[in-house]
Amino acid sequence: MNVSGEFTVKAPRDAVFDTIRDPKTFISLIDGVQDLEEIDPTHYRAVFETKIAYMKFRFKVAVEVTKLEVGEIGAKIEGTPLGVVGRLTATSSTTLTESDGETKVAYSVDATLAGRLGSMGQPVLRSKAKDLEKIFVTRLRDRFAQAVS
Repeated sequence: MNVSGEFTVKAPRDAVFDTIRDPKTFISLIDGVQDLEEIDPTHYRAVFETKIAYMKFRFKVAVEVTKLEVGEIGAKIEGTPLGVVGRLTATSSTTLTESDGETKVAYSVDATLAGRLGSMGQPVLRSKAKDLEKIFVTRLRDRFAQAVS
């Protein structure tokens, strides 16, 4: 399943990059992420909890940052659900492009879901991903709006 999109943030590209690349700040932008543990500068572990349809899921998640350059961020994600048989694997890429003091953020996530979560169907999972995107975008934009105030 591929989920992709783009949005703009009223902030310079370097500032958006610095915000996204900081692990503690980044997880504060994502709904449901907790217990972040840095293994080394490119490897992290966390717990991700979300509700999809009528079911609540908790994942132990391992993240490897595969690319970290101003303008481009890449990561591999592996998650094991707690209490449910299955597996989540994903690769993500994000590109930051500056134009007139704003930053366009374009992202793409290729995810594979196995087990009970995978059986829910792509439309339900895609809808949940878009909900998570809206929360992320709102929090990121708010962070820069507060910095201007």
